[in-house]
Amino acid sequence: MDTLLQVLLDGMLNGMLYALVAVGLCLIWGVMDVINFAHGEYVMISMYVTYWLGFLANVDPLISMFAGGLFIFILGALTYRLIIKYTIGKPPLSALLATFGLAMLLKNLCLNQFTPNYRILSDTWLGDRTFQLGAIIVPVPQLVTAALALVVIGLVFFMVRSTRFGWAVQATAMDKEAAELMGINTERIYLLVFGIGGATVGIAGGVMPTYLAVHPEVGTMFSLIAFICVAMGGFGSIPGALVAALLVGIVEALAGYYIAPVFKYVAVFGLYLALVLLRPKGIFGW
Repeated sequence: MDTLLQVLLDGMLNGMLYALVAVGLCLIWGVMDVINFAHGEYVMISMYVTYWLGFLANVDPLISMFAGGLFIFILGALTYRLIIKYTIGKPPLSALLATFGLAMLLKNLCLNQFTPNYRILSDTWLGDRTFQLGAIIVPVPQLVTAALALVVIGLVFFMVRSTRFGWAVQATAMDKEAAELMGINTERIYLLVFGIGGATVGIAGGVMPTYLAVHPEVGTMFSLIAFICVAMGGFGSIPGALVAALLVGIVEALAGYYIAPVFKYVAVFGLYLALVLLRPKGIFGW
């Protein structure tokens, strides 16, 4: 029983990290109906920002994650201004292929500049600290990441549901032309949504180098997991993405421990296929 509880805890903590990555994609996808294939590369870039700030300037990830968030906010806004803006109203594959090209550019740029070597920060404030609850070991870095994820997701949800900006975002998502007739600057909404979606990913990537290695391929799996979480949760549903991410984390942990580590993603993709067959619009889809 203690082993099962330990596995479930690890799965939930990983799930919260996935939720933090997925919420940005959920926001962009729900408002703009755009698939950002470079989402995982945003994670990777933010991890490098945090790593180099820690390595060169001795800035702890708990501080530099805000720099990572700001950097990816700017990168996201530039992505919209220079790329996505010209794909709005075009076939859906236009944005997907454009962001796929961006993902390849970012990945190979980092590969060229930083080599494929794995890098991880040492001597951080959180380090590899743990504490015990009975027989269960709780890793402090992952616990802090989970708490941070809850705060960020809660703020994004509150922003969308309870602020004038959020109402404008919802109006733009429902009917862009009608929103413009009501005086909403939809161009500005799209720019900010892409930037905010990037910032949430930047914060997620910013805290990861405490316990995850940084390398140019690190964002690939996060992209796939984020897509799965958003699709399973229901396109545009922030609570749905959170629930789906927790399910993914738990299934991944159970399959990795009780079957074999190589089968954990097989179980995750199997869960995704089963759920979309039973409920094509996702858990919270309508």
